[in-house]
Amino acid sequence: MKIGLQISSFTWPGGSDQLGSTLARVGQAAEEAGFASLWVMDHFFQIEMLGKPEEPMLEGYSALSFLAAITKRVRLGTLVSGVIYRYPGTLVKTVTTLDVLSGGRAYFGVGAAWYEREAAGLGIPFPPLKERFERLEETLQIALQMWSGSVAAYTGKHYRLAETLNSPQPVSKPHPPILIGGAGEKRTLPLVAKYADACNLYAFENLAVVRAKLEVLRRHCDAIGRPYDAIERTAIGTLDLRKNGMSTRQAIDYCRSVSDAGIQHLMVSLPGDYELTLIELMGKEVIPAVAEL
Repeated sequence: MKIGLQISSFTWPGGSDQLGSTLARVGQAAEEAGFASLWVMDHFFQIEMLGKPEEPMLEGYSALSFLAAITKRVRLGTLVSGVIYRYPGTLVKTVTTLDVLSGGRAYFGVGAAWYEREAAGLGIPFPPLKERFERLEETLQIALQMWSGSVAAYTGKHYRLAETLNSPQPVSKPHPPILIGGAGEKRTLPLVAKYADACNLYAFENLAVVRAKLEVLRRHCDAIGRPYDAIERTAIGTLDLRKNGMSTRQAIDYCRSVSDAGIQHLMVSLPGDYELTLIELMGKEVIPAVAEL
């Protein structure tokens, strides 16, 4: 099992003045500890299940570009980009730039978007769910066309591009892995089967739910003749290794249970991640213990 680190809060000691230096230390420590990937949320307000909306939140791709510059190996991505926040051609160009400048380490995490408060707050149109999913599928089609090297028009219901020129092309071949976030059985998982290289589920839930969602994904793959194993199975979760949290043995057991449910790559939030000792503890005791799962 691969373990990634999701940096989901920037409410760190020192405030804005030290935020950049703290992020650099966290990113470098995670790479040294053996984390396979680094992730940030693509939000502009903190989400309400993690803190107050006015708490610090960095723009995702700027943060990833910063992390790309101070790391060498770790993969980088958003969990996940809301499709409504950027025009598709611009979003694909942004992910391509991250991939090129990081030497081929980008994931393209994308989803239908859900956080209406930040959209309203920043003046971003927030169409109904059906339309957001239509826009998501068109964005996926545009990404694949731009990454194919084809310079041609694209005409969809919501987006029209005169020429899908994308130079330079990504370093990742054939393109940065497309990761679609969400577990909806009628809309999201069919899109995963059709377009994605990775799914992303919630390991916060009863893991029987995760197992059931993966079986639904398998059926969607079978229906279109795509190998289920062509899709990387990822999930997000939390490991609280602080003094009054779980032990490393409990963290290992949790990772093992997630792996048993069918997940290959677990992205974890580490409350208190700015305390680098917690990242180091993951590298010494948890990551090596679950590497062969």
